[in-house]
Amino acid sequence: MARRSSTRRSRRARDAAVALGAGLCVCAALPPWGWWPLVLVGIVSFERLARERSPRARFTAAWWFGLGWLTPSTLWMWDFTKPGWIVAVLIMAAMVGVAGMAIPPAGWGRWLALPSALALVEYLRTVVPFGGVPLSTLPMALAASPLAPIARLGGGVALTVAAGALGVALGAAMDRRYRPAAIAAAVLAALAATTIALPRSDVVGSVDVAVVQGGGPQRTRAVNTSARAVFDRHVAATATVATPVDLVVWPENVVTVNQPLASTEEGATLRALAAELDAPILAGVVEGLGDGHFTNYSVVVDPSGALGDRYDKVRRVPFGEYIPFRRLVDALSGGAASRYVPNDAVVGTAPAVVGVDDLVVGVVISWEVFFERRARDAIGHGGEVLANPTNGSSYWLTIVQSQQVASSRLRAIESDRWVLQAAPTGFSAVVDPDGRVVERSAIGETRVLRAEVARRVGLTPAVRFGPAPWLGLTGLGLVGAWLAARRPRRRDGGDGQPSDGGSDVSRPHIAGAAGGP
Repeated sequence: MARRSSTRRSRRARDAAVALGAGLCVCAALPPWGWWPLVLVGIVSFERLARERSPRARFTAAWWFGLGWLTPSTLWMWDFTKPGWIVAVLIMAAMVGVAGMAIPPAGWGRWLALPSALALVEYLRTVVPFGGVPLSTLPMALAASPLAPIARLGGGVALTVAAGALGVALGAAMDRRYRPAAIAAAVLAALAATTIALPRSDVVGSVDVAVVQGGGPQRTRAVNTSARAVFDRHVAATATVATPVDLVVWPENVVTVNQPLASTEEGATLRALAAELDAPILAGVVEGLGDGHFTNYSVVVDPSGALGDRYDKVRRVPFGEYIPFRRLVDALSGGAASRYVPNDAVVGTAPAVVGVDDLVVGVVISWEVFFERRARDAIGHGGEVLANPTNGSSYWLTIVQSQQVASSRLRAIESDRWVLQAAPTGFSAVVDPDGRVVERSAIGETRVLRAEVARRVGLTPAVRFGPAPWLGLTGLGLVGAWLAARRPRRRDGGDGQPSDGGSDVSRPHIAGAAGGP
């Protein structure tokens, strides 16, 4: 009995180590590391981890897989809140555990369920908790891969389905299960062919833009940084912009005021700059409202001196721009939460666009670029280019900044638009509609990115329909997979190979193990 118990513990430890290793493969595929082919290693291993196990064992294996994936790739949270980082990783890993549990343990239905389960759980992370926390996602890891254009069909859900299908094709082929391998490959080929055949958006002109990065050190935060110094760095950088220029884009919240911008010294300086350049400036402003709240917005400062269209941020950063359950969190953190975030941001309600002369600029402020629905709002309301004014200066390491560039690449592909990402200390970037980073700044440098970008109109399927059709298909895929799993299994698996039936359900199947009994 003791020997059996020891063997069982040893097996569980081995399985956990394999699952962690598979998750680390996905982690290494994410920015800033970017070894995207390792996503496929992780997906193939993930499917093997779920084979011939009980629901609890499938959840546990996938949870360990999620820990390997998410623990290092969200390490930047440690610098803000160690308990918060631990809780966030545990919750997100549990979501991956649910995906593992949703895959049937045997039969051909597991091949159908794998892409569906991954896509549904990855989408779930864009919705809950706190309106979604889409960090370290599979689509980010694939933004630089040959699969990335498939996002034009259905955003991150379609891209995850495609990655899952490729993982199924590779895994089934390794197991010499050629029928499911061929079906998965055919699905992937159909997605790729449809993407290639899609008509592109129409070019209706061009605009000469300057993206301003004022520079300065990382890990600078409002509680220990001079707001005026940040503003002055951007004024100085903007003064170097060569004219003529059609639009100057500033980062998020580099203008901090406690009264309406028009009546402040900062507002007067912006008006003078716009007049000197004879070009509008899209400026990022944080304005205190004096009642325990503030607003975070981007506003057009016209060369004539007028303040034009304004967009107020809709998707706030939890624990960054507001504190959910503030009293409880303060009690648990000894008041640290309110020291760092003393006020809550007001939620914007207007469409995510501003007019600059006859140009319509879609605006997704900072955190919003991680959410494809915010870009859909901008492009759906007529955005011809997409601006992402952001502030990554408070973060430790470059994980968040790199993943934000990946998100800008995904939004560019999905919307078939140029994306202009402006950050105070990096990374700032110019991304073309194919998701290529045309230009990118370094961390901490003072720099102006200059580009001639196309104005484009027209809606891609990803913007027109959103993820709903793909969520419906993946839901049907899971239902179909479980209906297939309930049917009596033939001794012949239907593709000339033995079925998965007849094996001991307690026997582990781990990454690298043979696919069939």
